[in-house]
Amino acid sequence: MIPVWVLTGFLGSGKTTLLGRCLKHPAFARTAVIINEFGEIGLDHDLIETSEESFVTLRTGCLCCRVRDDLLLTLEDLLRRRVEGVLAPFERIIIETSGLADPGPILMALMTDQDIAGRIALAGVVTTVDAVHALATLDRHGEAIRQIAVADRLVVTKTDLVAAPGEQLTARLAALNPAAVVIAAAFGAVDAEELFAGSGGKQAADLERWLASTPAASQPAQPHQAIASVALVRETPMRAVALTLLLECLAEHCGSDLLRLKGLIQIAECPDRPAVVHGVGHVIEPPAWLERWPSADRRSRLVLIGRKLQAAWVEALATALEAEVAEVLAAGQT
Repeated sequence: MIPVWVLTGFLGSGKTTLLGRCLKHPAFARTAVIINEFGEIGLDHDLIETSEESFVTLRTGCLCCRVRDDLLLTLEDLLRRRVEGVLAPFERIIIETSGLADPGPILMALMTDQDIAGRIALAGVVTTVDAVHALATLDRHGEAIRQIAVADRLVVTKTDLVAAPGEQLTARLAALNPAAVVIAAAFGAVDAEELFAGSGGKQAADLERWLASTPAASQPAQPHQAIASVALVRETPMRAVALTLLLECLAEHCGSDLLRLKGLIQIAECPDRPAVVHGVGHVIEPPAWLERWPSADRRSRLVLIGRKLQAAWVEALATALEAEVAEVLAAGQT
């Protein structure tokens, strides 16, 4: 499957500068880029603006296209042309969103559309954060909060303009998304291979870092934000049916307030192959299975980021479901 990365961040936070620099790296010669809003300055503004074609081959060897009507239709067309040999066999897709976009619906569409199912895999979300203006932006725009909350990696840009991101911004980012890997970038410079490494839901090392960086507790959320992170940790394997019931309950009861769910789970029926789970809102993807554990840590870890999440409620729900499943299985054996 082809890994898809979503690059988001508020207006003026440096998405295009960052992406332009990354695509000059030789390792990105087979990358397809989708610009989700033509009204903004794109990856190569002059080239795209003067072209009547949806797809433009850049001098770096990358392919750039813009969304004309619908993101999924554009993505479907991109994949079709690749199969037909009209386009070069790109190895990854990066979707650059509008600076005012809520990435949630985009992530949900990528995870649920049947026409592209089995051909792409959501690899992760990279969000750019303006070190100069981020605090003011977060106070005024809910979109910026959601862009940070769903990220796997936060790239703090324009650090060349300030001595450091500052304790206040660092604390704000940690409160919104303690699980994200934070990377500082000056003049848009960053390790491109590290930033967009991974291959969909099976990027074990990235998932391990994402989960390990989240404390096993709810993070305090500021009142006007009401976004928290909750981690559920289990030392012993979970029954498959207990995990299924838990994910269904979370999707049903949290709904659109569940901005992101991600987990590495040890299943009792198959303890040597961890299950990777992803979810957004009401939609939970079917588990993907890794061939082996990425580290010696075999605990089950499930991270939820969203609005109005309560760690005690999540823990109680999981415990009750696990106890109920254990009771039913025990009764069936007598």
